Amino acid sequence: MSSKKAILVVLSLFALANCSVGPKYKVPTVATPSAYKESPPAEYKEDAGWKTAEPADAVIRPKWWETFQDPKLNELEEQIEPANQTLKAAEARFRQARAMIKFNRADQFPTISTAPSVVNAHASANTAFAGAGRGYNEFTLPIDLNYEVDLWGRVRHSVEAAREEFQATAGDLQTVNLSLHSELAVDYFELRSLDAQKALLDETVTTYTRAVELTQNRYSGGLAPKADLAQAQTQLESTRAQDIDTGQLRAQFEHAIATLIGKPPEDFSIPPLPQKLNPPVIPVGMPSQLLERRPDIASAERRVAEANAQVGIARAAFFPSLLISAAGGLLGSSVTNWFNWPSRFWAVGPSMLQTAFDGGRRRATSEGAIANYDATVADYRQTTLTAFQQVEDNLAALRVLSDEAKTQRDAVKAAEESLLLATNRYKGGLATYLDVITSQTIALTNERTEVDILRRRMDASVLLVKALGGGWNVASLPKS
Repeated sequence: MSSKKAILVVLSLFALANCSVGPKYKVPTVATPSAYKESPPAEYKEDAGWKTAEPADAVIRPKWWETFQDPKLNELEEQIEPANQTLKAAEARFRQARAMIKFNRADQFPTISTAPSVVNAHASANTAFAGAGRGYNEFTLPIDLNYEVDLWGRVRHSVEAAREEFQATAGDLQTVNLSLHSELAVDYFELRSLDAQKALLDETVTTYTRAVELTQNRYSGGLAPKADLAQAQTQLESTRAQDIDTGQLRAQFEHAIATLIGKPPEDFSIPPLPQKLNPPVIPVGMPSQLLERRPDIASAERRVAEANAQVGIARAAFFPSLLISAAGGLLGSSVTNWFNWPSRFWAVGPSMLQTAFDGGRRRATSEGAIANYDATVADYRQTTLTAFQQVEDNLAALRVLSDEAKTQRDAVKAAEESLLLATNRYKGGLATYLDVITSQTIALTNERTEVDILRRRMDASVLLVKALGGGWNVASLPKS
C-alpha cells in the first residue's frame, strides 16, 4: 500500500511539471506616431528622393543598394558578406547563441552516465571485518540516471531565455550586416563626390591656366600691371593645391572600402568616376511599420523577453526541486561471474531539495532579475525613439537638400554668368583683374557646393534606408 502511495505522489509531482511561476511575457508598449513629422507636401514626392509608401509600392528590397543603379557599387556590396571580418565575428556569435539553446534543452532530459571499473585490492589484516588480510577483485559496470522534474518551469524558462537570446543575436547580426553595407555605400558616394570635385578642379585649373596666359599676354603688351599676373598665378596655384588635396581624402575612403570588403588597401583600387547619379525614390512607409523593419529594435525587444524569462528562473529558485535518481548495473568478483544475472544491482527513488536559508541570496537574485527586466524595457523604448529620430533626421535632410539643390543650381548659373561678364570686361579694359578673381572664386565655390549637396543627398538616402531597416523584416528572425 505504501508503494502505491509513493507512485501516486511521484505521478502527481510529474503532473505539476507543467506549472510555471514566471510572469507571462507581453511586448512593452512604445509611443508610435501616426505619421512622420517630416512628411513632405505633394510636390516633394517626385523629386526629393523619397515618398510615403502606398499599397502598390514595392518595399525596400534586401539588396537595397541596387536601387542606386551603380554597377560598381553593386559589385562592392556583394563582396562584404563573404569577406568582412566584423560580419564573420557577428555570425560566429549567432552560432554560439544557437548552441546555447541545445545546451539548455539538455536539462529537459535525464542524464545517463556509466563508469566501469576493475579493482584488485588487498584488505588490511588489522581490520575487524570478514576477509581481513585477504585480497579480492571487484568488477563493476554501473549505470546512473539523474533527472530533475521541471516542477516550476526553471528549465523551460532557461530554454526560453536561450531562445530569445538566439533571436536577439540574429537581430544583432542583421544590424551589423545593414551597418556595414550602409557604411560602404556612404564611403563609396563620398569617394565619387571627391572624383566629381577633382574633375571640377581639373577643369578649373585648365581654365585658370588660360587666364594666366591671357594676363601674361596683356602684361607683355603693357595693357596690365604685373600685379594682375601675380594674382592670376596665385589663383591658379591655390586651385592646384585644392585639386591635389582631394587625392588624400579619396585615398582614405578607398582604403576604408578595401577594409570593408576584406582586402588589404595596397591590393585594391577604384578607377575615378565623377558622381552623376541622383538619389533614388525610397518608400518610407508608416511609423508603426518601423517596429517590424529595424533589426536593432527586434533585438532589443527579444532581450526584454529574455529578461522576462530570467525573472521566472529567479522565482523558481524559491520552490523545492524534485530529483529522480536511479542506479543499476553489474557487480562481480571475477570476469566469469561479472555478467551473470545474480551480479545485477539497482536502486531508484525520488528526492526533494529545498533551500531553507541562504541569507537573502534568492531574494537578491529575484530583485536583480526584475531590475534587469526594467532596464531592458527602457533600452527597447530608447532604441525605438532613436530609430524614429534617425528616420525623421534623414527625411528632413532629403526635403531640405532637395530645395537647396534647386537654389544652388540657380546660384551656379548666376556665378558662371557673372564670371563671363567680368572676364569680358577685363579683356575690354573696363574692369580690374580683382573683379575677375572675385568672380572666379565665387563661381568655383558655388560649383563645389553643388557637388557637395549632391553628396549629402546621396548619403542621406543611404542613411534613410538604414534608418528604415534596409530590406529586413522581423519575420526573418529564426524560430529556434
